[in-house]
Amino acid sequence: MKNIITSLLLLANVLIASAQSIYDSKINTIDGVSIDFNDFKGKYILFVNVASKCGFTKQYAQLEELYQAYKNDLVVIGLPCNQFGGQEPGDAQEIKSFCTKNFGVSFIITEKINTKGPELHPIYAWLTDKKLNGKVNSTVKWNFQKYLLNKEGKLIDYFNSTTSPMSSKITKQLI
Repeated sequence: MKNIITSLLLLANVLIASAQSIYDSKINTIDGVSIDFNDFKGKYILFVNVASKCGFTKQYAQLEELYQAYKNDLVVIGLPCNQFGGQEPGDAQEIKSFCTKNFGVSFIITEKINTKGPELHPIYAWLTDKKLNGKVNSTVKWNFQKYLLNKEGKLIDYFNSTTSPMSSKITKQLI
């Protein structure tokens, strides 16, 4: 029995270790195209859970500004989420149209996801669990919380909704 438990623990550790790379993650763009995170190796990645009817929605403009300023070294990924105040009720076409028309968004917007709860998306499982990301445990508290990864796909830090995308807290990491 002890050998079985030891074997199961080893297997669990192997599975956790194999899931520790963000490059193994899967998600689709808002248009349904699969994203290959391996394409982003050598670039910083900023994940942001976004919503179109939030007090922080104006951050779309700052996210676009950040993306344009650093796009040779940075990938910005907006992940629509309707879990905070029902502030992202739209379907894929409505979200895409809103982002393009109102903020000229050219960075990646994904399909709608959950950032907490029983249907937590695997990307957010990785971003919020120290056992997976190797850095820190966190919880997504509201829309426009940001997670910044280095060029090797390791979590640098996360920033709450009130942190502007153009804040030096973020931009100083991109040097």
